[in-house]
Amino acid sequence: MEGYARETHAHGLGDPVTKLDLLNRASDLSSRRVPYVWATVVRAEKPTSAKPGDCAVILADGTIEGFVGGSCAESSVRTESLKALGKEKTTTLLITPGDGLAKYEVRPGEVSVSNPCLSGGTIEIFLEPALPQPLMLLLGKAPIASALAEIAPLVGFDVRELEVGSEIPDDADAVILASHGGDEEQCLQMAIAKGVRYIALVASHKRGSAVLSGLAIDGVPSKLVHTPAGLDIGAKTPGEVAVSIIAEVIASRPTTRESLDPVDSTFTQVPLSAIDLVCGMEVAIAQSSLHLDLDGESYYFCGTGCKKAFAANPQSYLDREP
Repeated sequence: MEGYARETHAHGLGDPVTKLDLLNRASDLSSRRVPYVWATVVRAEKPTSAKPGDCAVILADGTIEGFVGGSCAESSVRTESLKALGKEKTTTLLITPGDGLAKYEVRPGEVSVSNPCLSGGTIEIFLEPALPQPLMLLLGKAPIASALAEIAPLVGFDVRELEVGSEIPDDADAVILASHGGDEEQCLQMAIAKGVRYIALVASHKRGSAVLSGLAIDGVPSKLVHTPAGLDIGAKTPGEVAVSIIAEVIASRPTTRESLDPVDSTFTQVPLSAIDLVCGMEVAIAQSSLHLDLDGESYYFCGTGCKKAFAANPQSYLDREP
């Protein structure tokens, strides 16, 4: 970050935002398991307002904090960032003015957009989705639970302690009980009711069967609980049992992670988009996008110029719709 002197601005806010501010913001979002996209300008051909190294954070609602170009470029960044977040894939976005795409060869992993609003320069921006790691909740302090807490983060899990009676987050990927007694039934019932994908009880066949014998919620069978926990790999030590459980968590999950509603969950759906009726650009349908409500319909725009033009004579643009 040394030498970074330019100030950026949070979208819709007046206070200056530095790169350090954005890094701290990203760290805070990650700690709270909030998804976002980190956007970095990697190339800018004059004339452009953006410079290599400029960056921004884009949230799941389309809010942009930072600076990666003017309002029209920002609109393309918002649209493609939300797509990248929904698909959970990094993207390189090439924004060219007018018919400038004819001069560039589209490379693998790159999305190219011709932006008629740009002042004449070309911008290349790297979009990197930052999604929370799968959340593993552990109940108990038995040696196997301690081994899980130590090993699971090494393979990409966010491991957190589960207290008896505490709420289970909507985005929990796995709930594992290794308390050797206590209020296991209550935690199992809560996990089943929450629809947690992987639920396990660390116990012998005999004790596990006894715990699950009367366990069911609204007709949901107790067979949804893995017990004994873990794949049968002949594990003997707590560390080996932990490895077998982690393997079972991984083996049992779907090949693609389901996207959830960004309003009340961690992950995001691939967003809907609209066409700016003035310039023809694709614009994300998001509250943070410029839009105008007219006769019960919402119309979205890449920038204030297009919005003003439409507002001045909407019928002339509506008549052009196919």
